[in-house]
Amino acid sequence: MDKWVCGPCGYIYDPEYGDPDNGIEPGTPFEDIPEDWVCPVCGVDKTLFEKTEE
Repeated sequence: MDKWVCGPCGYIYDPEYGDPDNGIEPGTPFEDIPEDWVCPVCGVDKTLFEKTEE
């Protein structure tokens, strides 16, 4: 699965780990994250994330 990086702060969303502290289970593809989810580091919405090759 693709990883996604937050433009403003550089946080990397890795679907393998999800974001369990904010209700996103491991294995959840970025596309399946609810639209109201925000970056757990800087609080921007998911529209400011870009797919990364990392």
